[in-house]
Amino acid sequence: MCRDPWKPEQYLRYRKEREQPFFDLLDLVRPRAGMRVVDLGCGTGELTAELHHRLKARETIGIDSSEAMLGKAPSPTSESLRFVKQDIRDFEGTEEFDLAFSNAALHWVPDHHRLLARLTKALAAGGQLAVQVPANFDHVSHTTAADVAKEPPFAASLDGYTHSVFVLQPAEYALLLEKLGFQRQHVRLQVYGHRLLSREDVVEWLKGSLLTVYERRLSEELFAAFCDRYRSELLARLEDTRPYFFTFKRILMWAER
Repeated sequence: MCRDPWKPEQYLRYRKEREQPFFDLLDLVRPRAGMRVVDLGCGTGELTAELHHRLKARETIGIDSSEAMLGKAPSPTSESLRFVKQDIRDFEGTEEFDLAFSNAALHWVPDHHRLLARLTKALAAGGQLAVQVPANFDHVSHTTAADVAKEPPFAASLDGYTHSVFVLQPAEYALLLEKLGFQRQHVRLQVYGHRLLSREDVVEWLKGSLLTVYERRLSEELFAAFCDRYRSELLARLEDTRPYFFTFKRILMWAER
């Protein structure tokens, strides 16, 4: 299946919860005059605009591979803020940017050793790297999806596929940043606690993120069945409380050349 599974309305159902890590990551960035910024995996672009204005950047480029998400991006008010349809895996740059920023996107990209090396090459002298990636793959909301993917009839249609985990451990990122020559760095694992109305909201949360990798590979009919089975299995594994306290681990890292 080759359709774009990203649905802005679904993703933004939990806008407030998803935005907090962005602002925490932005707080790590050291603003400088006249910065050139690239936002990798900019989604609907609203936070890219916030990044641009907060830093008073000379130029900001938002990059995303989803036409659906970019279709919701704000209209640029000047040539200094623009959006480009591009896969992060195809992004290249050579000492062009003062900041390479990415909030909740790089976990979709394999081989973070090569990826961060490539992003480092895109930074000018004194440039900064600021990245936030989910690290919640051991949570039952994620492991249940992998379990369901191994069941019939999904396993045959998926050809054995289950979602991949490309995210490294925090200490691995710290060591990698050191080897890449960054002079200063900050790497931390942070647990965000979200009070959702009920455990059913966890299903809706994942439909806007992780489950898109299965939607991309299944027919509409089979994906609907996958979601029904996932919902049934996940709710049986979650405590039935209202509100439901959803814990979500994320890695935030900042480094300066």
